[in-house]
Amino acid sequence: MGQGSCSQEECFDLLNQFEHVLESDPLIDEVGFIHPSQFTMLDKEAGSSSNDGTSACFWNQDHKLGISTDILIQLCKAAKHAFLAALNEYKRHENISSGVSFRSLVSKVMKHSQAVLLLSSDFGTAWNARKMILSKENQLCGFTEELRLSSLILSNCPKSEPTWSHRRWIIKMISQSFPKPQDIITKESELVESIGERSKMNYRAWYHRCWLVSYMTIEQVLQELNKSKSWAGLHVADSSCFHYRRRLMLRVLEPIKVKGSNANDKTEAHKIWREELDWNKELVKRYLGREALWLHRRFLSLNWIMYFCRNLSSEAGQSEETVIFFDNEIHLLESSMTVPDNNFEDFQAQALHAAVYMLWLTKHIPELWRMLEEKLGTEKLKCLLNTVDQERPSLVLHQIDTFAAKHNNDY
Repeated sequence: MGQGSCSQEECFDLLNQFEHVLESDPLIDEVGFIHPSQFTMLDKEAGSSSNDGTSACFWNQDHKLGISTDILIQLCKAAKHAFLAALNEYKRHENISSGVSFRSLVSKVMKHSQAVLLLSSDFGTAWNARKMILSKENQLCGFTEELRLSSLILSNCPKSEPTWSHRRWIIKMISQSFPKPQDIITKESELVESIGERSKMNYRAWYHRCWLVSYMTIEQVLQELNKSKSWAGLHVADSSCFHYRRRLMLRVLEPIKVKGSNANDKTEAHKIWREELDWNKELVKRYLGREALWLHRRFLSLNWIMYFCRNLSSEAGQSEETVIFFDNEIHLLESSMTVPDNNFEDFQAQALHAAVYMLWLTKHIPELWRMLEEKLGTEKLKCLLNTVDQERPSLVLHQIDTFAAKHNNDY
């Protein structure tokens, strides 16, 4: 059957076949659109052959569902027509809200909207209809099944914003009416990580994972920090994962922001921050020129100074911990500014990111500029400013003017 060669009766027959497949295998966990030529190959790989009359349009083995690309347009039109007809009928009888006939209308709306969304996940009317029905029923089993359906849709459309948004709505509904959904939150985080492996730079998925942090207990936050560490270490160019870690670490800081907070909370937060700084330093040295790592270090350094370094600019002088921290950062800068091979772009990128990081730090911590002059000396400071000025001149205008006025050098 070619695209566009389908009568209305044949189109609705296809829809019935599709919905029958979905009902007969409620454990389907992956769906995709495949070319008709792939059906035979899939049957051979599965070690079976289909003879149920639907093999030319649908492939269903091991809870995986393939839909022929030849029928997508006709099937989608039929599903939308059936869904809108069922929704209009549901709205006409909405005031009844009881009886076998009304339950049948609800079932039709849910069945046809499921078919529509598996074929076209951006169809907002279908999502809204499901929200309307689910919110009225307010049953945990209904919300759980909705999470399963949206996971199935994400298997084919991992960047579908309406689907991620719908999942957040479901979690909100569960948290409002039922005990804290900690198991669901854990599974959600695992889902995002698995999708992140298959769908690179999926900002919608990582935003969803960041959103989940507000529903996590402190214990879960610490577990997530440990679990996401290995993933981040293998994906150092993916800033989304480091953004997620920053969201987790901000949650770690929340208890110590409260007046009269427990001293143990600050000790634990101090330990976590120190470990993250050391780990980030290892990654910076191992993977040269990765901007995501230096951006993460900005966040770590600024919060370390704000919450764990005392007497930053007091009359008594800087604390020993502050001096040690600045010394370590300057040492990291010096090692990163060394370019043993000008033909290797990663060395040059490393020097640039290190210089930009240090200048950014001096803008937020002016006291650091004096230490830089003392530790580096005039020539190395010139080299640092020149490195940034060549690539990002707007970042160093103030520092260059100050340096020139002090040393009477022309830039």
